[in-house]
Amino acid sequence: MSMFATACIAILAAMLLLLIRSFAGPSLYDRVLSVNAFGTLTVLLIGVIGFLTGRPDFLDIALLYALINFIGTIAVLKFFRYRSLGNGAPAAVSGQEEA
Repeated sequence: MSMFATACIAILAAMLLLLIRSFAGPSLYDRVLSVNAFGTLTVLLIGVIGFLTGRPDFLDIALLYALINFIGTIAVLKFFRYRSLGNGAPAAVSGQEEA
């Protein structure tokens, strides 16, 4: 078994642990953190599988997934903080007064 196949197995084991944490996390932020780490490990797994199969175009897919994972995490955190994804922070938070 090659070193990269062993890395795939280790990444899959870590992803399983993160899935357990995302379902059993005591707080919302623990769950968001575990989903974000799961996405990061998915990027690593795509890269390693691309190397194992000899398909370098998998790295492009991994980079795209990393960007989507980052933007998705920011959007989820913004939604749970402000209860909206719209025009930004509410007036009380941003310091503006409502007319």
